[in-house]
Amino acid sequence: MPVITRADLDDVRLLTFLQEHLDDLAPTAPPESRHALDVDGLRGPGVRMWVAHDGGDIVGTIALAELALGHDELKSMRTAPHRRGSGIGRLLLGHALDDARERGVGRVSLETGSADFFAPARALYRRAGFVECAPFASYVEDPHSVFMTTTLR
Repeated sequence: MPVITRADLDDVRLLTFLQEHLDDLAPTAPPESRHALDVDGLRGPGVRMWVAHDGGDIVGTIALAELALGHDELKSMRTAPHRRGSGIGRLLLGHALDDARERGVGRVSLETGSADFFAPARALYRRAGFVECAPFASYVEDPHSVFMTTTLR
């Protein structure tokens, strides 16, 4: 069973995992339609990131970025390709949403891709209570994006 800990953004293994995330996204949309945070963005104020470890391996990541008081955005959700479909994404998502609830966050929103590559992620988000919504924060309508949100209780 994976163990979830706060991210150490100086860990070379994590930096490699995050670069692989950006590389995975590159063929799914043009650059102006890719909204994943780079490492500098993940180091920014109001960003909380976690890593799922199994044994000595990094098997997943997730982050929350504060948009406004009581409203966070889900970012950098990734499961290692060889572990997709094994429940790691569900564990990470539950962990992040629990953290948001504990901090009094009432709403979590996300942007994900519209390509088939992202269909499993969209299904996971729907099962967790997310519904499609209009673009939020600085996002605009984009055929490569799907916007989702959930209210936390």
